Amino acid sequence: MVMSLCLPCLVCQPHGLNCFHLENHGNSKDGDVLLTAFFPIYLYTIKMDTYHPGGQPTLTRIQFKNFQHLLALVFAVEEINRNPHLLPNITLGFDFYNIMHSNRKTLENPLRWLTGLDRGIPNYTCKRGGKAVAVISETSISAQMGTLLELYRIPQLTLGPLDPLLSDSSQFPSVYQMAPKDTSLALAMVSLMLHFGWTWVGLAIPDLQKGDAFLSDLSSEMQEHGLCLAFVELIPVNSIVPSEDLEQPARILTSSANVVVLFGDTEALIKLIFLLMRSLLTWKVWVTTSRLEFATNQQHFLLHSLHGALIFSNHRSEIPGFQHFLQTATPAKYPENVYLALFWSLAFHCPISNADCRTLQGCPPNASLDWLPWEEFDMTMSDGSYHIYNTVHAIAHSLHKMHQRDSEVQPRRPGGKTVTSRWQLHYFLKSLQFTNPAGDPVNLDQKRKPAAAYDIFNFWNFPEGLGHKVKVGHFSPYNPPGQQLSVSEELIEWATGITQTPHSVCSASCGPGFRKTAREGEPVCCFDCIPCPDNKIANETDTEECVTCPDHQYANAEHNQCLDKKVTFLAFKDPLGMVLVCTALSLSVVTAAILAVFVKHQGTPIVKANNRTLSYMLLISLLLCFLCSFLFIGRPNTATCLLRQITFALVFTLAVSAVLAKTITVVLAFKAMKPGRTMRRLLVSGAPNAVIPICVLIQLTLCGIWLATSPPFVDTDAHSEHGHIILLCNEGSITAFYCVLGFLGSLALGTFTVAFLARKLPDTFNEAKFLTFSMLVFCSVWVTFLPVYQSTKGKVMVAVEVFSILASGVGLLSCIFVPKCYIILLKPERNSLQVLKATRDSQRNRPTVMLSSNPLSP
Repeated sequence: MVMSLCLPCLVCQPHGLNCFHLENHGNSKDGDVLLTAFFPIYLYTIKMDTYHPGGQPTLTRIQFKNFQHLLALVFAVEEINRNPHLLPNITLGFDFYNIMHSNRKTLENPLRWLTGLDRGIPNYTCKRGGKAVAVISETSISAQMGTLLELYRIPQLTLGPLDPLLSDSSQFPSVYQMAPKDTSLALAMVSLMLHFGWTWVGLAIPDLQKGDAFLSDLSSEMQEHGLCLAFVELIPVNSIVPSEDLEQPARILTSSANVVVLFGDTEALIKLIFLLMRSLLTWKVWVTTSRLEFATNQQHFLLHSLHGALIFSNHRSEIPGFQHFLQTATPAKYPENVYLALFWSLAFHCPISNADCRTLQGCPPNASLDWLPWEEFDMTMSDGSYHIYNTVHAIAHSLHKMHQRDSEVQPRRPGGKTVTSRWQLHYFLKSLQFTNPAGDPVNLDQKRKPAAAYDIFNFWNFPEGLGHKVKVGHFSPYNPPGQQLSVSEELIEWATGITQTPHSVCSASCGPGFRKTAREGEPVCCFDCIPCPDNKIANETDTEECVTCPDHQYANAEHNQCLDKKVTFLAFKDPLGMVLVCTALSLSVVTAAILAVFVKHQGTPIVKANNRTLSYMLLISLLLCFLCSFLFIGRPNTATCLLRQITFALVFTLAVSAVLAKTITVVLAFKAMKPGRTMRRLLVSGAPNAVIPICVLIQLTLCGIWLATSPPFVDTDAHSEHGHIILLCNEGSITAFYCVLGFLGSLALGTFTVAFLARKLPDTFNEAKFLTFSMLVFCSVWVTFLPVYQSTKGKVMVAVEVFSILASGVGLLSCIFVPKCYIILLKPERNSLQVLKATRDSQRNRPTVMLSSNPLSP
């Protein structure tokens, strides 16, 4: 059995089957100039009787297609003949030939037309006259008969879509394609995918050159916009498709892509259409073009499968008067049109006479084409009918210009015949541009042909059989980017069972706070979502990289927003600041109290015996050390930043140098008891006290150089504490800072060394040992301070320095002065000359040193 199928179709067992056996009916309209049209009106099935090989084939099924095309041809010719400004005094007519979609039958009617014989013989004609000036045909037919007609240089105008093969002017110089360029179709479909967020889309195309070209265009646009093809299904193109041999479209059925693009016309995708009819894929969204017809009255499953499809159709205006023409077109109005009579007999179930194939019996009175359901006849002008309409007008405009030129060169004599040469028409067709009655521009210049704009229709089939196309959007490639597509989502009816906008993605979108990471070996649309790291955000979906917050801001917990940081510092009101302030105040009060005790008891032996002046100086320097810690607490400013380290360095240098002077005094006093006068002269002259100004002067010089070269300044730390900007003092020159600390450390180490060597020298009140312990505590505190200071930042770093200042000051204060205050206040009996003499008598074999403001006084 050989089948030739076409959709949409009208199927029945009609009366007058012999009328459909005729290869060509006398369907024509006479005129001064004729157009010849070749396109399929009906196709039929031939069934061979395999049990009786010698039997005749029988016609079992009639299938109509493109009947509206013929009516559009009639409408356009009548409109031009009524127009007094276009081809005046010249009538336009046509010859129409039905064409079968098969390699064997395509050239039969063109040869019959060329030769005038039932069995056409090339280069031979029995026809009288040559009034036909151009041929109108479908693109697929022109590709087959174009070479034959090219021998006669006959202008051929095609209905579209554009075929790259026919665009080759060297091979087909006489072919003119009416359809606009489809170069923007891929961009239009990609824009629709971006609008709905469809990143994972399937594609079904015919296994033809135009399918490969569309695949190249679509994949390029999708890749540029970050979209992916889930699969590409190549549909074999066969006019013979036994339904029992069809294979299920596995990738379409099983793919996770919920959106599938169908590209191609009905004939090319007929195999896939039957698969969809049988599979009933109601959960897919189909995106296709108006070339694919949806209607068939053989199966309603197809209607269910494609309910909710989105259709891209070339944008065009309403042709005025065409709807009324279709409503009034009847066999009675056009008795010479045998195809209209055949269609009427099938549509309204009335017998037709086999004698003339025009006489109808028993048809409903006042029957009209708009009575018919849409799957039998669509009252909306199709793309093919629109191109036929423009084709007829294009030929008429070219003829009009040609006759105008001829009239100017040689005026026609009254009663003279109109002679038109086909080959002369090429000159006017090649550069023809005009505006049709609907207001749409028409351009036949292939090089300047504009890209198409598209209307987007939604196919409704609920309730079943409605078959309505609703315009839901528009795409224009001439609008600015971002404004090319407009869609009215509220008008869209999605596929059966889908109540909201469907999703078609390989991986769910990464929301704010996450970034995409590609999966190895998979398309870019397949990815994983990873949270943004600390202090980075992603405030949009599907972000590939997280953005670092500015220094004055920080990322919130969701990592989708940067928040302003709170300015902070080691304030007096902070718990840590309050603890340090209270500690510093307490120690300052204690130090002042000790100083008052020493001043009050300055005449006692214990105060006089340990160099009273140096004790006062040390107590004052310790008081200043405790007070200087207040410079480190509170909001930093330029003054406090300049003073805090300088003051700290100078007062601690003063304190340590005073301890060093006291230690040197002990050593010299012990040495002075031995024979010789050198040590005695040094002790009497007060040389140990000179250590203090020398050390302070050196430290002051270092601080001066520091301030002159790179002084401290107010700075911010935006990284140490989350959500906060810490105000602090930048030390300026870190080298100068460590030089100042280095000198202070060297001074402390030297003092500790001298005190350690003098710890066993005889001393009435054992001050040498106290000095040793105090410097041991002092050095321990600052040796610990350095690594801790380096490893901390922000407020903690400042607190560590303040704590070190207080701790080292406490070490000096407690080790040197607390024992003396204990004796002065709690053991006054030990603070007398009698005790001193008793102690001296018990140590008569050991020299005892008692230091006072005058080292050599008793």
